[in-house]
Amino acid sequence: MEGHGARVYVDEIDPEMPPYTTEETAGLLKSRIRQTKRFVLLASKNSKDSRWVPWELGVADGYKGLTKIALFPASDSSHEQAWASWEYLGLYRRIVWGDLQGHQKRVWMVLDEKRNTATELSEWLAGE
Repeated sequence: MEGHGARVYVDEIDPEMPPYTTEETAGLLKSRIRQTKRFVLLASKNSKDSRWVPWELGVADGYKGLTKIALFPASDSSHEQAWASWEYLGLYRRIVWGDLQGHQKRVWMVLDEKRNTATELSEWLAGE
């Protein structure tokens, strides 16, 4: 993500994050999500078991709306789709590697499957 112009936030390395879950934890996460231009959820098979991931996605959706959120599916194999079993994840764009019209080489892009459109990742990250 950083190679495409993003600043990446990871709560586990945030020095202001409390060591235990409290109201302060939730408030700080909301604040960090609100401050971002875009929200990317790294969606893995373990995300499904997280109690925080759906909450964070809901907070981001409330602040940003559908167009400023993308899922970045992570798996051990190209066919792993466990992350996609939550039906509401289909609402969001996905970050994928592939062929994008107007580009000679494959690129990372943000795919909107419903509209069958895509935007180069760095362009999407830089957008307003």
